[in-house]
Amino acid sequence: MKKDDLAILREVQKDTSRAIRAIDTMAGKVCNDELSRELSKERLAYSMIQNKATDKLQNGNADSYYKSAVDDMLLSGSIHINTLANCSSGKIAELMIDGSHRNITRMWKSINHHDNSGAASMEIARELMDFEEKSIDCLKKFL
Repeated sequence: MKKDDLAILREVQKDTSRAIRAIDTMAGKVCNDELSRELSKERLAYSMIQNKATDKLQNGNADSYYKSAVDDMLLSGSIHINTLANCSSGKIAELMIDGSHRNITRMWKSINHHDNSGAASMEIARELMDFEEKSIDCLKKFL
């Protein structure tokens, strides 16, 4: 497996891992049933994309991305601080939208820096970015 493919797939794993962690952290704060269902669907979709990237890495006998406990604590802490005074549906949707924008930006950076990657890894990266864009559109109604 090429170095560029490894970098793209690990970035997909990293971004999906962050999104799943964010959803898990916010799940207990959501009071709106419709938003709760939307976040559950998103979590499932992130997991499926993450599994595709993991399968590609494992089939190529490559190591996966390993999240650190510090990163998890920082993300969770940031969410708790940002929702301390306001944990409305609008605020939670705003935080998820901001995270999706950051993920899209990181994926574009990764794609632009690893232009020798193969079609399979690029397809997974594009699938993640397309999903992030659809997610943003779905979450806008909660603002």
